[in-house]
Amino acid sequence: MADDDLMQLYSRRILALASDIPHLGRLPAPQGSASRRSPQCGSTVAADVVMDGDRIGDFAQEVRACALGQASAALLGQSVMGRTTDELAVGRAALAAMLADGTPPPDGLFAGLEVLSPARDFPNRHASILLAWDAVLGAIDDARQT
Repeated sequence: MADDDLMQLYSRRILALASDIPHLGRLPAPQGSASRRSPQCGSTVAADVVMDGDRIGDFAQEVRACALGQASAALLGQSVMGRTTDELAVGRAALAAMLADGTPPPDGLFAGLEVLSPARDFPNRHASILLAWDAVLGAIDDARQT
């Protein structure tokens, strides 16, 4: 990986997001919890949720990931409150498509995911970037089972 590629991948904006992740920690009494791990790099994200009907009423996440995984978790944390499963699934799908095949970044609620678009050229980073999204969707599924 060339130095210029690394500089673009780890931009100041990504590093700023990684250092300011909303909703860090664990909830004392979650309705649902899930943990996801990337086998490629060992990054992990655990998510806890309390649902308010079909929307996220409370959320926490424990993030042990690279800067890209942390930035993705920060973007999720900025928009997760009050969201439905469908909204979060659409955001996750848009992020995955942007990384996999260069689909344009999403508009609206998840427009901030655009900052992660340079990572599309580094498939070994994709799993870490998707971890927080997979963990929150897993936590919602867990909450529905109780």
